[in-house]
Amino acid sequence: MELTPDLPSELVPVAWLLGVWQGAGVIGYPTMQEARFGQQVVFDHVGGPYLTYESRLWQLREDGERGDVITVETGYWRPQPESLIEALIVQPTGVVEVYVGEIHPARLELRTDVVARTVSAEEHTAGHRLYGLVEGDLLWAYDKAALGQPLSPHASARLKKVGATEAIGRAGKAAG
Repeated sequence: MELTPDLPSELVPVAWLLGVWQGAGVIGYPTMQEARFGQQVVFDHVGGPYLTYESRLWQLREDGERGDVITVETGYWRPQPESLIEALIVQPTGVVEVYVGEIHPARLELRTDVVARTVSAEEHTAGHRLYGLVEGDLLWAYDKAALGQPLSPHASARLKKVGATEAIGRAGKAAG
């Protein structure tokens, strides 16, 4: 973890998240078949006391190549006094999750405070997310309550930090 002079002091407890992370994971739910996916997560800051967050998941084909995009998320993570954090995560399916949680050394645990959805979005009532730095990798897990199901495992992954030249651009190709 590198602390740069432009990093607001409020972000020091979550500075271990900063960067571009890529890897693979598993997605499933009682209402869907389990599948492997590839993912890129970017945590950044633009000078304010919050992190920007962007996540992209794509199908992994049998040959290991990237398939179609499964989903994207974007949001803001706002550290608060007393090792608390708030996160706003927006999904293109019409769901906005507002999380509150706790910051621990190299670990975050978040639970939804509010879930809002558009009229056309599927029913979604709660979420629980856990992020941790393990052996230099970012591990995360996401449980959700939706579609009449109780809070159940939905997705998890292990991601490695990558350099800017390895990052996937908005068009889905490596930046260079």
